Amino acid sequence: MNTPTIKTERLILRRFTEEDIVALFEILKDPAVNKFLPWFPLKTLDEAKEFYKQKYEKTYSLPNGYAYAVCLKEDNIPIGYINVDTSDSHDLGYGLRKEFWNKGIITEAGAALIEKVKTDGVPYITATHDINNPASGRVMKKLGMKYRYSYEEQWQPKNFAVIFRMYQLNFSAGKNFVYEKYREKYSNHFTEDI
Repeated sequence: MNTPTIKTERLILRRFTEEDIVALFEILKDPAVNKFLPWFPLKTLDEAKEFYKQKYEKTYSLPNGYAYAVCLKEDNIPIGYINVDTSDSHDLGYGLRKEFWNKGIITEAGAALIEKVKTDGVPYITATHDINNPASGRVMKKLGMKYRYSYEEQWQPKNFAVIFRMYQLNFSAGKNFVYEKYREKYSNHFTEDI
């Protein structure tokens, strides 16, 4: 079965189900949580249902669908999400309800998911964050990811320019391998001294 449940000290990482629509809506409706994400905050439960179908049902049909609800063990209700994209970027993404920020939850979830994808033979992962969201960069560093370069993208569908920092963690890809596609795609790219 793809997307097997993963347990950590405090968390259960599992598939989202249709019973989680209200919890998913709670995560995705908050403007603070969604400020740096590539979609607008959701406004209705119907939008959450559609998001679930497009994002999660689709991913769970793949052989390795790394898209998890992040739940506390005490109640198994989603408070966030974490995923690794199945495209060649193997992009790590995450979001968490703001009342759970600064508790190490995404770092704990991320470490467990990284171990899973590494065991499954994924050669590397990448992650990007808006330079105005340094907290996300700190999570990437805590997970052992290394900064590689920055680039400017016209962020859609929000349609404004964003400078992203790209981090990477290599497993079998070789210590010096760098995923170059963002640098190749966007003309304004550079390396910061961070």
